[in-house]
Amino acid sequence: MTSRKIEELAWADTAMGEISLRRRTEPTLLVDVYEVKLGDEFLMSSLFTDSEVALARLGLAATPDPAAGTGLDVLVGGLGLGWTARTVLADDRVGQLVVVDAPGEVIDWHHRHLLPGSAELTSDPRTRLEQGDFFALARGEDGLDPARPGRAFHAVLVDIDHTPDHLLHPSHGDFYTADGLRRVRAGMHPGGVFGLWSDDPPHEGFLGVLRQVFDDVEAHVVSFANFHTGGTSACTVYVAR
Repeated sequence: MTSRKIEELAWADTAMGEISLRRRTEPTLLVDVYEVKLGDEFLMSSLFTDSEVALARLGLAATPDPAAGTGLDVLVGGLGLGWTARTVLADDRVGQLVVVDAPGEVIDWHHRHLLPGSAELTSDPRTRLEQGDFFALARGEDGLDPARPGRAFHAVLVDIDHTPDHLLHPSHGDFYTADGLRRVRAGMHPGGVFGLWSDDPPHEGFLGVLRQVFDDVEAHVVSFANFHTGGTSACTVYVAR
């Protein structure tokens, strides 16, 4: 086991602030931990990936099988450490995966293989990583794929903001309205699935907004062991079809 404590692997100044990737040795568990910070705020840690995995699994489990001879077209909003994207690729029904992330630097981390599993993600021929503002794409007229205007998806899975009302940037707010979600639905195949990660318990107000737009809405509570507290933490994965 390496003796290093904290190592900054990458740093960049972005439109949302300073973003950094660091690796540290967790002395109790004796594992390397990868963490992403935006300014002084922790965005994600490789110690806690259950919810990112659950977003992909729950979203795809609700997605109908594609027509014979085709595969599922999936879009992931928010690349991060890559756990959601890699879990999507573990589903053999997936034909193509587009991942949209605003900081091009995060995409570069994966192309440089700075994170475990990056090589697996970037070498999969089904994957395309796109630099772009997911919320601006959702707001626009050309759809969610910046390279293919008008493209429809079988599943759209989003893990960017902390919650629908705890945003990384105020400009994201209109996405979580009925009008914002209708624009996402317009870019989906019939029967398609919208999945959203949130760090809060299920919120009845947001569930009501989802029900204005989608036919079938569920909120899944995902519980996981929290090493720091010695107890259990939980988040929510919303799945709407």
